[in-house]
Amino acid sequence: MHINQNFDSGNIIVKSIQENSVQLEIRDDTNSEFKQWFHFNANAEVGSDIRFSILNAADCSYEKGWENYQVAASYDGDYWFRVETNYENKQLVFSHKFETNSVYFAYFAPYSYQRHQKLIHSAQCEANCSHLVLGETVEGRNIDLLLIGDSAKKPIWITARQHPGETMAEWCAEGMIEQLLDEDNAIAQKLLRSYCFYIIPNMNPDGSVHGNLRSNFAGANLNREWQEPSKEKSPEVFYVRGMMQKTGVEAYLDLHGDEGLPYVFVAGSEGNPSYTETIKHLETSFSDNLKAINPDFQTEFGYPKDEPGQSNLTIASNWVGENFDCLALTLEMPFKDNANLPNKETGWSPSRSYMLGGSLLAALYQTLN
Repeated sequence: MHINQNFDSGNIIVKSIQENSVQLEIRDDTNSEFKQWFHFNANAEVGSDIRFSILNAADCSYEKGWENYQVAASYDGDYWFRVETNYENKQLVFSHKFETNSVYFAYFAPYSYQRHQKLIHSAQCEANCSHLVLGETVEGRNIDLLLIGDSAKKPIWITARQHPGETMAEWCAEGMIEQLLDEDNAIAQKLLRSYCFYIIPNMNPDGSVHGNLRSNFAGANLNREWQEPSKEKSPEVFYVRGMMQKTGVEAYLDLHGDEGLPYVFVAGSEGNPSYTETIKHLETSFSDNLKAINPDFQTEFGYPKDEPGQSNLTIASNWVGENFDCLALTLEMPFKDNANLPNKETGWSPSRSYMLGGSLLAALYQTLN
C-alpha cells in the first residue's frame, strides 16, 4: 500500500499503514486553521480490501459535514463515484476493494487548475468572449475573468470558488459558461442581447492548488474580506471588487458548496440596510423560477434569514447587494447528496453541478425579463 498527495489539490497526512488498514489525518489550510478538504491517491494490489480511517475528522471545521456523507472515489480521475462511509467514534471511516491498482479519494470530485486553464483558454477562442487578467493572487497566479457579450450592455456578475474546496462551484460555472457560448442556446442568446456576463470561474486558485478548504495562501477566508480587502492578504477580492466598481452590477450570483445541508438553495440579502421590496420580489422570483426549471433546487431548507439591518457585509453577496442595489444571491450546493433527489452511486456530482449552471441562466432570463 502506498499513499500520495503530492499533486494539484492534494491533502492528506499518513499516520500509519498496516496490512489492510490505513490511518490518516487532514492537514490545515495553508496559514489557517480551517480543514476538511482531502484528496489523495492510494495504490495497492488488485483485490485488496482496505479500511481507511481519518483520525482527526472531529477536529475539522464542520463536524456535522461528516453525518450521512459518502467519500468520492475515482479510478481514472474523470468519473467519480461514492464509497460506503461512516462517521464513528469521531473518525471518518470508509473501506474499498481495489478493482485496479490505483484509486483517488476526495472530499468531492476535484476541479484541477489544469482544467481551469483549459476552460479559460478554450472560452476566449469564441467570438463573443474575452479573457481579462484582473491581477495576481498572493502566490502570483492569474485572477481570471471571462467577459462574455458586449461590455456596453448591462453587467451580470458570477463568481465561483471563493472557498477553494467547494469544487462544485467551478463545475457549475463551467456549465454556465459553455451554455452562454453555445450559439444554438436560445436562452443564452436572448440574455446576451441585453446583458454582458463577467464570470470569475475560480476566485481562489492558490487555495485550490494547495488543497485548502476555505482559505487563500495567506490564510484569508475570501468570503469575509469584501468590506476591506487588501492587496497583501486578499488581492483576489481587492481586484474583483475594483472591477465591479468600474462596471456596475445588475445581478450577481456567488457559487458555493455547503458541507452540512444536503440541498441546493440560495441565501439572499434580506438583512442589508438598504433592502427593498423590489429586491425581495427579485429574490422570490428567481427562486420560484429556478425551482420550476430544475427540481434539484428547493426553498424549504437553507440558512436562517438575517434580521433587518443585521447582514454581514463582509460576505460577497451582501456587499454587492448593498452597494449596487441589485439582485445578489449566494447559491449553495451539497458536498453530500441532494436529499430530495438522491443518487446512491454518485451523490451530488460534477454533472449535476454543470447542468445547474445552465438552469441558472434560464432562471436569470425569466427573472430579469
